[in-house]
Amino acid sequence: MSGFQPDQPHAEVRLSPNFGQRRDEMKPDMIVLHYTGMETGDGAEAWLCNPASEVSSHYLVHEDGRIVQMVRESDRAWHAGKSSWRGDTDINSCSVGIEIVNPGHALGYSSFPKRQMDALIELCLGIVERHNVAPERVLAHSDVALGRKVDPGEKFSWRMLAQAGVGHWVAPSPRNGHAMLQPGDAGAAVEELQSMLALYGYGVEITGRFDAQTAVTVQAFQRHFRTRCVDGVVDSSTLSTLRRLLAALPGGLD
Repeated sequence: MSGFQPDQPHAEVRLSPNFGQRRDEMKPDMIVLHYTGMETGDGAEAWLCNPASEVSSHYLVHEDGRIVQMVRESDRAWHAGKSSWRGDTDINSCSVGIEIVNPGHALGYSSFPKRQMDALIELCLGIVERHNVAPERVLAHSDVALGRKVDPGEKFSWRMLAQAGVGHWVAPSPRNGHAMLQPGDAGAAVEELQSMLALYGYGVEITGRFDAQTAVTVQAFQRHFRTRCVDGVVDSSTLSTLRRLLAALPGGLD
């Protein structure tokens, strides 16, 4: 295949060889957002199209708002790596991956420009319409790759997406600074926390012990839904925000 018509109107096309067929006839019903974590957008675009990298995404959104499509939405891009959500472990086969140009935490993490966010929102709205993606299935790489990835990170504006009709989000509850649950704790309250995180979709094991895995999961949750403090400690703000998100799901807590 030397090229293709873009799924998203006005997107540029630059074909990546790094893709395959979606497994078991799966269809995309999820969007996973990443940041590139490289010094330049051009460098990231070249890497995603380099066969030696063995990585790709369906789209790349540059800082100036340009959108480049590298893999057709009908195909399986290699963007999520080892990941899971709601028990699914082949996230690449059920998702559309979007890389957002940003240097990332290791190279001077910066805010995402409005032109870039506006272009991303337009792209996400198109994908949601084409594939009937539910709001709660618009996720961060850090949500599905616990402990392994932190992108797009705490400076990414999920609020802005939600205000445009993309994603599942509630305004985070105010902080009071007092820890309710933290690493080393155990018991019914920890089990309830783990159960709620798992019910939302996170791949956390329900053990009743606030272990390292639980702390990493709490950090991922905070990085998406309570970004002012990402510390892996459960305060009233974290717990209340989680409860309200669950209650706002279709069917509530059922």
